[in-house]
Amino acid sequence: MNNLGQKLLKKAQKIIPGGNQLLSKRSEMFLPGLWPTYYSSSVGCLVKDLNKKKYYDFAGMGVTSCILGYADKDINRAVINGLKKGSMSTLNAPEEFDLAKKLIEIHKWADMVRFSKSGGEACLIAIRIARAFSNKEKIAFCGYHGWHDWYMSANLENKKSLDNQLLPGLGNKGISKSFKNSIFAFEYNNIESLKKIFKKQKNKIGVVIMEPMRFTRPKDNFLKKVKDLSKKNGAILIFDEITSGFHENYGGLHLKFKVSPDMAIFGKALGNGYPISAVIGKKNIMDFAQRTFISSTMWTDRLGFIAGLSALKKMKKLKVQKKLVNIGRKIKKGWVLAANKNKIKISVGGLDSLPNFRFEYDNNKEISTFFTQEMLKLGFLAKEALAMTYVYNDKIIKKYFTAVNVVFNKINLINQKKIKFPLKGPIKHSTLKRITF
Repeated sequence: MNNLGQKLLKKAQKIIPGGNQLLSKRSEMFLPGLWPTYYSSSVGCLVKDLNKKKYYDFAGMGVTSCILGYADKDINRAVINGLKKGSMSTLNAPEEFDLAKKLIEIHKWADMVRFSKSGGEACLIAIRIARAFSNKEKIAFCGYHGWHDWYMSANLENKKSLDNQLLPGLGNKGISKSFKNSIFAFEYNNIESLKKIFKKQKNKIGVVIMEPMRFTRPKDNFLKKVKDLSKKNGAILIFDEITSGFHENYGGLHLKFKVSPDMAIFGKALGNGYPISAVIGKKNIMDFAQRTFISSTMWTDRLGFIAGLSALKKMKKLKVQKKLVNIGRKIKKGWVLAANKNKIKISVGGLDSLPNFRFEYDNNKEISTFFTQEMLKLGFLAKEALAMTYVYNDKIIKKYFTAVNVVFNKINLINQKKIKFPLKGPIKHSTLKRITF
């Protein structure tokens, strides 16, 4: 097999640590040794690899960022126009103000905005501002918040502290020990776990940062309880909406749950894949950005602001989030029907706009790898977690489920024979492992 993507990856691994910049895009996370790895073009939900083979993307749509589809014509047109006028200058781009104003209009509780380019940067900015305001260094968190030391240092006490948050096996190599005993994880939908942290740390927790939802819906008024507990203990509550923002509804997911934080963070879908992230918050807190040094040349780049404005305009005009939810519900239902038809066991969860399923078997990683392998043969980049996009339509979804039923049937037949799955490479992994070559 002349897989040009894998050939390039082997070369890349010799000069780029890990082969690329994002763990979530490593081929080992999908189909080791066989994943196309690189694209030559991506338009709508069609991705063309280096072998010029086309695939429908049902594997996350740019790690959940492209809810309007790849290479959206309206956003590209606006960005190209801005590029012609100059993306960088000694002066500031007026679109920066326009995007800040728009985010405040959407989130009535917020008063001020700071921008950056990536989700990890936005998290770090929010943490810095919140610490400056609260004058307390310790942090309680729940969920995934990036690669920076403040987050990764949760593993200094126990290398497995982050295992239950999203990615197991991250360890603590290279993390400054100065953060030790200052970052504490609590469990989603378990308010007692947060109460224990506040009680043990005795008024030293200044920041509570969490994802309002990733896989499981909040129960028993959990988000409101977190907000009340944070306020009672003088901690700033930050909702990390890098992944959830603008998927389920127009704005932060917290608007749907009707719980307003002190600060919130956005990225990914905000620019439909263009580099732009934002931190919004209440004025009395955000003003502390002036009392600590937070600054970067590339945060002033014009194109991210333009992409954000164009994306928000199109989302609102087309009521994009409503369609994303409807499509997601249809896909969740389709998975259940396909599983029942082919007599295999799966569980379905996640937001409607960010649905996922899991093979309920002890060898689920093996089955998952086989699923990706066989779906790839049928023209789909596929895994068990999806991000809905506006460009999915009934015709594409029908093709997807035709393929799913074929693969689910194969899984059932192999399970009945109680034999190993015929994988053409190693089993995928979902953790950080050293790439060897």
